[in-house]
Amino acid sequence: MERLELPTDEEIDKAYDQGKEAVVALFHDTIGQLAVRIQVLEDRISKNSRNSGKPPSSDGLNKPAPKSRRKRHGRKSGGQAGHVGYTLKAVSKPDHVQVHAVEKCQYCQKSLRKAKVLRYEKRQVYDIPPMRMEVTEHRVEVKGCVCGRESKAEFPQGVTQPVQYGPEVKAQAVYLNQYQMIPLERVSETFEDLYGHRLAEGTIVETCQEAAKLVWSVNQAVKKYLTELAQVVHFDETGLRIDGKLHWLHVACTSLLTYYEVHAKRGQEAFDTIGILPNFHGTAMHDGWKAYFAYDEAIHSLCNEHHLRELEFISERYPQDWVTKLGDLLMEIKTAVDLARITQPCLSEAQLADFNSRYDALVEQGLMANSPPAEASPTEKKRGPKKQSPPKNLLDRLLDHKSAVLAFMNDFNVPFENNQAERDIRMMKVKQKVSGCFRSERGPKAFCQIRSYISTARKNKQNVLAVLRLAFAGTPFLPAFVSSLHA
Repeated sequence: MERLELPTDEEIDKAYDQGKEAVVALFHDTIGQLAVRIQVLEDRISKNSRNSGKPPSSDGLNKPAPKSRRKRHGRKSGGQAGHVGYTLKAVSKPDHVQVHAVEKCQYCQKSLRKAKVLRYEKRQVYDIPPMRMEVTEHRVEVKGCVCGRESKAEFPQGVTQPVQYGPEVKAQAVYLNQYQMIPLERVSETFEDLYGHRLAEGTIVETCQEAAKLVWSVNQAVKKYLTELAQVVHFDETGLRIDGKLHWLHVACTSLLTYYEVHAKRGQEAFDTIGILPNFHGTAMHDGWKAYFAYDEAIHSLCNEHHLRELEFISERYPQDWVTKLGDLLMEIKTAVDLARITQPCLSEAQLADFNSRYDALVEQGLMANSPPAEASPTEKKRGPKKQSPPKNLLDRLLDHKSAVLAFMNDFNVPFENNQAERDIRMMKVKQKVSGCFRSERGPKAFCQIRSYISTARKNKQNVLAVLRLAFAGTPFLPAFVSSLHA
């Protein structure tokens, strides 16, 4: 925010010499600038995670009370009628059986050591046995031949060093550090506590680098599928620090696939380098960041959760009649789409016409109540776009990108919001909270490769530790519908 320049003594004296009208004009000009400045500052401190895009972590001690848009269902909390519960069940063939003998009668104290057992009562205990690191020594035979030469057997695949860690140790190290986001030192402590063997932090780092290389081809196949075949792809980006400098982590994802990449820039330069958006012809769901609209070949869809939060902020700071009505209309359209999706491929022509006309009327009403800022005089002109009020900024977006705002209404494959991308990118913020910033570019690049692989596997109902074992075995997991393209 630029520093506010108050009238100098010379300007005040000059206005005083010019008379009452000049003094009043100077007063109103100064007060007007102060009023605008106060409005901007009050708007800034009034924003929170409920009425803007700010994360919940920024709310601090003044966190707003929860205010969900979900309607109350009237049911009591807890499991509902017909809910299938989950509990420990006895197994038919336990791993171990311990028989506890009856030594004597609990009433007359007579010995029962030789008495016949009438029956058994059983109780089963699930537990984990103590674990320790096992070392397997591989010896290959070396034999001499009558021809005077020696022949040697082959070591198993992957056994290449005189002393090394096996795939299970590597898979668990990556699992703890990259998936559970446990810092390096605590991963070392975990191995020491569980297995009696402490891994060096450098070993964990190199193991993660190895895993990133092993899953690279899988992520490239996912990236190609997202670019060429996916109908709707969610996009988002968030800041992260590498060696103290701000970078951006970008995500492109669907409900079954995830692709992460880190770049020094946030906008079009990063999108071009990543390479998905320049060649994408499906529907791109995003939050309205202007750089996305540079790609004309894609169909654009905007996140309406962002719009609802902005409308809530405007209703608090700039109460106007159209604001609440427009938020209610978006939710009404969403409800109609959710109901229609069950039995029909699209809304009826009458519904579409009604929703479109009501949307247009409310946006027009808002524009009439929020006139554009006055033109600055030639001497006051500044670089950049004119500053507008939050209602006017939102209304311009709702007007200029109406088709993107209502894309979910016209195409049932398009969701109402961009929650998929926000969920996928949230783990990156957790990583930074746990471990702080990355110290070099190797770390975040490996992290993106591994988390892309893990996220895709999780979305396809795969066990994370199991797919990491597959990666270290040289056969990383790839969804079947992607592998057909990859082949």
